[in-house]
Amino acid sequence: MKRILLLGASGSIGKQTIDIVKKHPEDYEIVALSVGNNINFLMDILKELNVNRICIKEDKDINTIKEEYPEIDIVSGDEGLLTLVRECEYDILVNALVGFVGFMPTYEAIKTNHDVALANKESLVVGGELIEKALKEHDVELIPVDSEHSAIYQAINGNRKEDINKLIITASGGAFRNKSREELKEVTLEDALNHPNWLMGDKITIDSATMMNKGFEVIEAHYLFGVDYDDIEVIIHEESIIHSMVEYIDGSLIAQLATADMRLPIQYALSKPARLFNPTNERLDLIKTGILHFKEADYRRYPLLALAYEVGKKGGNLPAVMNGANDISNLAFRNGEISFIDIEDIIIKAVHYAKYEEINDIDDLIRANQFGNDFAYREIEERKHR
Repeated sequence: MKRILLLGASGSIGKQTIDIVKKHPEDYEIVALSVGNNINFLMDILKELNVNRICIKEDKDINTIKEEYPEIDIVSGDEGLLTLVRECEYDILVNALVGFVGFMPTYEAIKTNHDVALANKESLVVGGELIEKALKEHDVELIPVDSEHSAIYQAINGNRKEDINKLIITASGGAFRNKSREELKEVTLEDALNHPNWLMGDKITIDSATMMNKGFEVIEAHYLFGVDYDDIEVIIHEESIIHSMVEYIDGSLIAQLATADMRLPIQYALSKPARLFNPTNERLDLIKTGILHFKEADYRRYPLLALAYEVGKKGGNLPAVMNGANDISNLAFRNGEISFIDIEDIIIKAVHYAKYEEINDIDDLIRANQFGNDFAYREIEERKHR
């Protein structure tokens, strides 16, 4: 029985993790979880899961939960997340949090000698250098949950790192993959949230439309697999059937194929090297799939993908600045405050305005992310009054 600490239980990845645990009760147990503000979901899921500790976003909801579940220990806020990570008895952390808030739980889980199944991209985007150092000091594993990185993880298994020629990360192209730069000026939030292949949370769906999400994945891949940025390639693959590939020095190309169902990479992160049967996972029918399409990623069409390579290579505070600006710009677009193309413009300006600084500790990281936040806030306010 593998004991799971699940952070971000009410999001898309969190809900699918719960589904996997319910399908395999003899293999997995969720001992503690966090849900943010989604108290209705929490009250429902507590009827099905025997957890002893939970974290919510705000103290004001504690009494409501205690009335029905007086025996459960409740903590709150960002510090509550760290309390769960440091004090709970668990075997693996599933970090399904969204945004910068996910970094510290990942970092603390590693420092307390716990394996991490990572769905929180920002952990490695903003703090890859610090996490890389922590992993060298502790005998634990960082296991990717993203479908692209899970595909690479599986394709590397059994092969030597020195035989890798390059990693090939596939990208659907997002909701606007067939639109020109000019057409992007008029797109709406509803348009952006209409992803052609995946059902994801709003924030990550917008990141997919801007290709910021794919840029994050490039940085993640660099830290997860120790591969230089020049040896990581992004290609557009509209069907999202091949989730990523590894090319070896002998010319062999190993790919992982599956339907667009996140339960598969989540489950593999928990079960590897074993593969568990899940009757609800749709099987890939290659005959019905027919032809697969691939094309080069256009960095002029997707400037945030180009930016991610730039800041990844430079390192230091710049990835955190990029992430901070993206968090605020993405939210502003979802709130109707800026246009879609404003997201790109604000993030690029924030990174190029920032002065390069080394990241030596957590405080440096927090300041860099906050710089990105603050820059984006100022830009958004200026654009409101134009």
